[in-house]
Amino acid sequence: MKNQILTTATKSIKYWYVPLIMGLIFLGTGIYTFMVPLESYLTLALLFGISFLVSGIMEVVFSIANRKHIENWGWSLVSGILSLAIGILLIMRPDISLLTLPIYVGFWVFFRSIMAIGVSIDLKRFGILDWGNLMLVGVFGLMFSFFLLWNPLFAGITIVVWTGLALISVGIFGIYFAFKLKKLKKMFS
Repeated sequence: MKNQILTTATKSIKYWYVPLIMGLIFLGTGIYTFMVPLESYLTLALLFGISFLVSGIMEVVFSIANRKHIENWGWSLVSGILSLAIGILLIMRPDISLLTLPIYVGFWVFFRSIMAIGVSIDLKRFGILDWGNLMLVGVFGLMFSFFLLWNPLFAGITIVVWTGLALISVGIFGIYFAFKLKKLKKMFS
């Protein structure tokens, strides 16, 4: 198993910057959520939809481009397809209520957080010393998703705040993960 991991790591990780771009998109979306929290939740739903759509496309491309280089590339593909589907749904239905948007975002962040925890364990196997930071981001994302799913009816600003925090945590994960991929690429190139 260790030789298989080493063989996978010695191959170049193509497009390591795609998670960076996705992370920046979600970080920006989370910050935007705090800047205009209640002005127009409909606008936020459209912005979320576009963010999910773009990141879904990018993640699908990333996973397919790296299918021969990353052992568990299928999880990234599924995550990209899920993001793409949520983005299409949010764009097609901009009238989504305060109730349903946190549920969509909650399930999406839940899936991404589980993926972050799995990736951090893989980074530990590669010998990346600060893998625990990524694990911590995944655990925080998991907490945010549980809150969104547990009580989506919680009124007004709280939903916006938790949604913003969840998007920021996913953005931080994407940025952090991209730099770890870049480090792996340099180590084994």
